[in-house]
Amino acid sequence: MPRILIAECKQEVATFNPVLSGYDDFTIRHGQSILEYHRQVRSEVGGALSVFDAAPGVELVPTCSAHFITSGGTLADGAFERLASELLSSIKAAPMVDGVYFSLHGAMATRSEGDPEGWLLAETRKIVGEKVPIVISLDLHGILTDRMLEQSDAAVAFHTYPHVDFFGTGERAARLLLRIVAGEVKPVTAKVTVPALVRGDELITASGSILHAVNAAKEIEQSAGGLSAAMMWGNPFTDVPALASNSFVVTDNDPARAEREALRIATLFWDHHQKMQVPLTSLVEAARLTKENPSSTAVLVDAADATSSGASGDSNAILRALLEAGYEGTALIPIVDPGAVEAAIASGVGHTVKTTVGGALDAARFTPLPIEGRVRMLSDGWFHSETTRELWQAGPTAVIQVGNITLIVTSRAVSLYDRALFLAHGCDPKHFGAVVVKSPHCEPHMFKEWAAQYIDVDAPGSTSANLRSLGHTKCARPMFPLDADVPFKPQAKLFQRHP
Repeated sequence: MPRILIAECKQEVATFNPVLSGYDDFTIRHGQSILEYHRQVRSEVGGALSVFDAAPGVELVPTCSAHFITSGGTLADGAFERLASELLSSIKAAPMVDGVYFSLHGAMATRSEGDPEGWLLAETRKIVGEKVPIVISLDLHGILTDRMLEQSDAAVAFHTYPHVDFFGTGERAARLLLRIVAGEVKPVTAKVTVPALVRGDELITASGSILHAVNAAKEIEQSAGGLSAAMMWGNPFTDVPALASNSFVVTDNDPARAEREALRIATLFWDHHQKMQVPLTSLVEAARLTKENPSSTAVLVDAADATSSGASGDSNAILRALLEAGYEGTALIPIVDPGAVEAAIASGVGHTVKTTVGGALDAARFTPLPIEGRVRMLSDGWFHSETTRELWQAGPTAVIQVGNITLIVTSRAVSLYDRALFLAHGCDPKHFGAVVVKSPHCEPHMFKEWAAQYIDVDAPGSTSANLRSLGHTKCARPMFPLDADVPFKPQAKLFQRHP
């Protein structure tokens, strides 16, 4: 009867966001509550549990789950110390186990630790011992460090962007872990680091040129002896020493093949990397294009303030541009501003509120904008993700009508890679002339397939696709596109715990 330990610690960080993340920005679950929650949602842990639950005789040992409500700024050292203490204490208190499934993101960073996930895995290894296999699942935006691979037996990562395989990734990780525990396979991993930070439509795995590398990884996983493979292009906004793109391949005790295939995937990625940038439209031009077609929906993509990438969410740059352009159509705009929400609550539903919006968090980039509007709705900010059905918490939230513009103002950042915030507050994006989407990419049916205009806006923000504007200081150089004429000399590095 195999006994499997379950642990989770997930956060994606934008180090260019000036607002530090804290302990209270995480949802913490312990013991059975981890299983009860994840069996209801389409998360990685949920996918893993579906496999473990179906396998005869598996005993689950849930320990601690720390899940950030959305991506955010660099995690404060004290917050990480508290999180790590809780997580590791729960692992120490667990009975002896035969295997560990650890759900991670891969792009966490604290002020003093650039590889918190690798550190957590090293500490977990000290507790469970050298012989207990550990399989980790990762977001493809994670930063795959050597320490993460040294301390785990195998990694499994997303294949899709926009992400739709949370559940499937957990399933793959669980199946692989059970095979390792049963002694059926001996994993060996090869990793190739690619000096490139990439963005743009070419990364959409259903249609972009990234599909060459992703399809190669999938084919390896489906082949005899291929245990796991992926192309991870990291999070360009997590400026840490190991920031880069990485391919990896896990085979069944075949280091030569792992090395060969990891090099092949990395080369397929590098062959197309020059195209993996975003053509951006200036704020003034985006506002002009929107103003000229007020009767059809223009989706204005503000990826520079993408909360799911780690931005603060309090940009008012596009709102200001529309007002300055004299835009007279309807608009739907999300924004984080706890002070504006407090003012709306004080005024009450149906009443007029005078306040400012924007610049509440990232004051260096955004100046508060005075508004006067009617409070249409107030909520507690709890709603379910459209994508995974996970429970999201935006904090107290207000819908404020400012003339023809509808603002959904939240007290805290929440992921905006689907329409859940809009729909939960009675706003269908299709009914507006302009919609600000603070995510670089959503599933096509959510916006792009029906929008009359889909404009990637060159707005300021801590997750701007204009990567050269951010000021990287810690990642290795030269690095595309931060530097010109970046060379790529592919080299594979091997990792195997039990040859």
